Amino acid sequence: MAKTLDLERILHRQGFGTRKMCRILIVNDEVTVNGEPCDDPDAKFVLDDTLQFTVQGTAWQYREHSYLMMHKPAHYECTHKTQFHPTLYTLLPSPLVERGVQCIGRLDEDTTGLILLSDDGQFIHKVSSPKHHVPKVYEVTCKHPLSAADIDHLLAGVKLIDEEETIAALAATLLTETVLHLTLAEGKYHQVKRMVAAMGNRVTALKRIKIGQLSLPDTLAAGEWRWLTAEDLIAVQS
Repeated sequence: MAKTLDLERILHRQGFGTRKMCRILIVNDEVTVNGEPCDDPDAKFVLDDTLQFTVQGTAWQYREHSYLMMHKPAHYECTHKTQFHPTLYTLLPSPLVERGVQCIGRLDEDTTGLILLSDDGQFIHKVSSPKHHVPKVYEVTCKHPLSAADIDHLLAGVKLIDEEETIAALAATLLTETVLHLTLAEGKYHQVKRMVAAMGNRVTALKRIKIGQLSLPDTLAAGEWRWLTAEDLIAVQS
């Protein structure tokens, strides 16, 4: 049997404010459901992805959970309580923030590229947990030229300070003398920068371009976000 819920609770769960605020929006004729005005907070609707509504003129689709990607720009922090830079959550619509989407892993303030966000705890765990070994690919720009020996070193494993075992890249491909693609399965603190530093070099620019088999689209500009498709969800867990 299809699950139903009253409109007031639907809007609340979708991130449009407290239940009282959602009730006020509805009785004030600021909500439509499937193209029709609805001023009854207790009206019930079937919860599925065909449920469409607008709130104060903004169109939304019902989603049990939110899954999205963002092209993180530089100078944004992946936390709500920032110290020196704005939070990337300011780049999202307020209902998504209100319903509790969170970054799956973090990128440093000066690191750009692909980051995923969700409010689905199981999905977050599966993508971020080291146990699942979801590979991440980074485009790394270094201060000094790299050699074939450096690539071999990254693949064989480098010793990081405060780490008992060497850390090896899954793959490393030199694109130019100072730029490489580096694939990692772990997500240790400042890992890429520390691996490069262990070879006596320094990272000057870092961009994550792939998670699992999901690549950062060329059409997604820095600071933009979009919903993950069903195909995206499969790709990121492959």
